[in-house]
Amino acid sequence: MPKQITRAELVGAFGDPIDENPTGIMQEAGFAAQGLDFRYLSIKVKAGDLAAALHGLRAMNFRGINCTIPHKVEVLKYLDEVAPDAKLIGAVNTIVNDGGKLIGHNTDGKGFLRSVQDDAGVDVRGKHVVFLGAGGAARAMSVELALADASHITLVNRDAARGQDLTQLLNRSTNTQAEFVQWQGEYAIPKSCDILVNATPVGLYPDVGNLPAVNLLTLRPDLLVCDVIPNPPNTAFLQAAHSAGTRTLDGLGMLVYQGAAAFKLWTGVDAPVDVMRKALENVFG
Repeated sequence: MPKQITRAELVGAFGDPIDENPTGIMQEAGFAAQGLDFRYLSIKVKAGDLAAALHGLRAMNFRGINCTIPHKVEVLKYLDEVAPDAKLIGAVNTIVNDGGKLIGHNTDGKGFLRSVQDDAGVDVRGKHVVFLGAGGAARAMSVELALADASHITLVNRDAARGQDLTQLLNRSTNTQAEFVQWQGEYAIPKSCDILVNATPVGLYPDVGNLPAVNLLTLRPDLLVCDVIPNPPNTAFLQAAHSAGTRTLDGLGMLVYQGAAAFKLWTGVDAPVDVMRKALENVFG
């Protein structure tokens, strides 16, 4: 009898650079664990080629795609629909192809919020959260935490325009109290801070020994210090915080949970988060 050959469903990521993106490793592990015939492709799409890439996505019937640098904001103009939270954030990292209709979502902030809640066991309601940085990652995370009723958000950034823009967005569109602090010299963590988040790329591979400019003497045992960098998970900043007796949360959880949200959007099946996390842990050692 001839063997029936089926067509794999395609998903993946558009970005530049894209070679070091580990998302495909965890997604492929998740597909295999759930018995899904899906393939995840990391596709180099240069700035200026995004419109053509999305046209190709439709033509080749991709089930969906992730967008990473430099496409998360640019992609908004090419979508048929954008989820309300992604519209508020002003960036999309996950697209669902619904019969040719491209729908944009942002799972970054949701992934971070779930990691704080599930992995660190911290309820963000009523908390004062300080973000180091005000770029795309901080934008997604701060909006989600504000929507989850964090009471006070401080944005510490060297670029005043970017920091003030995000501060105004949070104050205008959420119930949180947001403030901007110009980052000059070493930032002293305020005593009112409950959660400190490094949302900068400082410490990302290959510059693994670098630390954000924070006064380490102001770390406290009652703080939760988070780093969104997944490679390496145990950053120099988290090591310094651990040495000061502070609780820490690495970036693997955020990466897994934001990927799990995309997994469910594409497949309609709950993601096997333990399998996906293990796949990443094996890669990062």
